[in-house]
Amino acid sequence: MAVEITDSSFQETVLKSDKPVLVDFWAVWCGPCRMLGPIIEEVAADFEGKAIVGKVDVDNNQQVSVDYGIRNIPTVLIFKNGEVVDKIVGVASKEVISEKLSAHL
Repeated sequence: MAVEITDSSFQETVLKSDKPVLVDFWAVWCGPCRMLGPIIEEVAADFEGKAIVGKVDVDNNQQVSVDYGIRNIPTVLIFKNGEVVDKIVGVASKEVISEKLSAHL
């Protein structure tokens, strides 16, 4: 299950993690985000224990969205050691997302 990440939990959950972290920036009203949601949940299940998979609701957590220049959603960022190491904008397949995340394990 993907972790809900907020402005206040971002630093602890993402930047201080010793595992790679995949963050899905999304919004309730976003159609493509709703398409990507189940894929993100599958990736979260597949990588349980190996990586952290989380979601940031951009409407409720605007500071993180601004800090990382999120202008289009869905946007998926992959972090390692507190740094962005990969980015996917728009809907991508489970295979593409899994492959990108696996590269940083």
